Amino acid sequence: MSYVLGISCYYHDSAAVLIKDGHILRAVQEERFTRKKHDASFPIRSIEFLVNSFNLSLKDISAVVYYEKPFITFERLIETHLNAAPLGFKPFLASVPIWLKEKLFLERDITSKLKSLKGSVPPIKYSEHHLSHAASAFYPSPFDKAAVLCVDGVGEWATTSGWIGEGKNLRPLWEIHFPHSLGLLYSSITAYLGFKVNSGEYKVMGLAPYGVPRFKELMLKELIELHEDGSYSLNMKYFAYDRKLRMFNSSLERLLGQKAREPEAKLEQFHMDVAASLQETLETALIHLVKSLHHQTGLRKLCLAGGVALNCVANSKLFHTTGFEQIWVQPSAGDAGGALGAALAYTHLELEVEREVSDMDSQKGSYLGPAFSNEEIEEFLTSQGLPFEKLDEEQMIERTCELLEDKKIIGWFQGSMEFGPRALGHRSIIADARIHDLQRTMNLKVKYRESFRPFAPIVLKEDAKSIFDFEHESPYMLFVAPVREELRVNEDEPHKFGIERLNLVRSIYPAITHVDYSARLQTVCEKRNAILFKLLNTFKKRNSSSVLVNTSFNVRGEPIVCTPEDAYRCFRRTEIDVLVLGNYLISKDMKLPEMKDHEWRNEFELD
Repeated sequence: MSYVLGISCYYHDSAAVLIKDGHILRAVQEERFTRKKHDASFPIRSIEFLVNSFNLSLKDISAVVYYEKPFITFERLIETHLNAAPLGFKPFLASVPIWLKEKLFLERDITSKLKSLKGSVPPIKYSEHHLSHAASAFYPSPFDKAAVLCVDGVGEWATTSGWIGEGKNLRPLWEIHFPHSLGLLYSSITAYLGFKVNSGEYKVMGLAPYGVPRFKELMLKELIELHEDGSYSLNMKYFAYDRKLRMFNSSLERLLGQKAREPEAKLEQFHMDVAASLQETLETALIHLVKSLHHQTGLRKLCLAGGVALNCVANSKLFHTTGFEQIWVQPSAGDAGGALGAALAYTHLELEVEREVSDMDSQKGSYLGPAFSNEEIEEFLTSQGLPFEKLDEEQMIERTCELLEDKKIIGWFQGSMEFGPRALGHRSIIADARIHDLQRTMNLKVKYRESFRPFAPIVLKEDAKSIFDFEHESPYMLFVAPVREELRVNEDEPHKFGIERLNLVRSIYPAITHVDYSARLQTVCEKRNAILFKLLNTFKKRNSSSVLVNTSFNVRGEPIVCTPEDAYRCFRRTEIDVLVLGNYLISKDMKLPEMKDHEWRNEFELD
């Protein structure tokens, strides 16, 4: 019996994961406990949750594995900044104190933090950043043998890497090194468009369909060069992240013809066109990479990880253009997933634990965080003096369906919390996808975010093909698919552009159909998610539709809710109509105690 603890921290999205003999037991992000989005601090609360969940002490753990090698990263920083002298000297001075305090002497820091827990501190091991990504992509996948592609901002030196996974083995093929990075290209334009780096990239993806990709050829000519061997390089003339404390420089502004947008400023058609151009440039570069990897390996199956793998629009293009027949994407593809990969890589490559492969992946639906029993939920509600309706499971499902039919927006809190950035039906806000103005209402009055951002559908796996033009599973909301033509409603008007097209009805499911008829779908089966399957199945019996809106249970700038208390607080602060906690139902129609935190929005930074 071998427990291994994987951790990631000190950059963004710190996390901790517990593995036993190659099996994923639990995985959680620190932000869910601290309520600080993208929290990068040492994941002590996450580790406490893991060891307490299985009544362990540190002496039961074989090793603690950190997801990258900080000395190599420090080497990159020194070499990069010195090569850029004198321009690189200021960011170098800014980063050195942080490195000396936390990152360079990481083993001492980890040991010190873990001493607060019972038991002696286990040996501390180090993975490599892209090995951690590759392991997180391949080992939980349902494939015995597959090609693996990792694409992110930067690890130690690698920004893009290709691998072959077979059984318990994982073999590197090639790497592309910093500063040439698709992730940093996308983040640089994200910053240019006035959105926050490492947070706003998905906004750019959602904004892109409102634009025309009129800068795509310019970007492919000036910003990035695709090479015959399948690799790429960036023209660093336009970027500053390798030598300054910013992502891009004035050369990029001159190239695109406008100054960068200020955060929260009005979005113009120009910004939408830049977003559309960037998205298509990324897709072109990824297709170029993946075609080359397919030609090199001759394999039919592909695994993806790294932050760029969260771009579900690009992922979907790979099915039809690269030769790979099956694609599996790690649901927590960013740095949080690096904690998972670090633990799995050590388990299979160092401890040589054999890998078990099944038809369904071993990610367990990514429902790997804290769960709360009905007894715990009732104890919370009672302690707060809150009114509630107590139901059995069948009654709760029926009552929820009635409320959905009555056009209510519902906070849905069930089972174990999701690991990764997507809410997958355990910490979700749900509603009927057929409601006309729901997208705008939920964005502005529930999520308190930009009105253009689309919502995702959840749908029964067996119904997906009849609604969406998609032949595959999508259990982790990492692929998009167009709504089938026969279900579309063409209300487009030729004189309308950009955001003016937001409120046009696009299909019989207007709340989840984006302006380009696409939807980022999650397919639901009974084996992965029994309670969500029952809800959709019952809703279908009553309404001949198994499509609901699913968005994460939080407001803009807040991490996804973790506890019943988090869920109740979010319910009260928004225009969510009903809260379903396990088998307990609370409605705004009930006599609820007054909320005192009128300035609550100041708690969360804008994302």
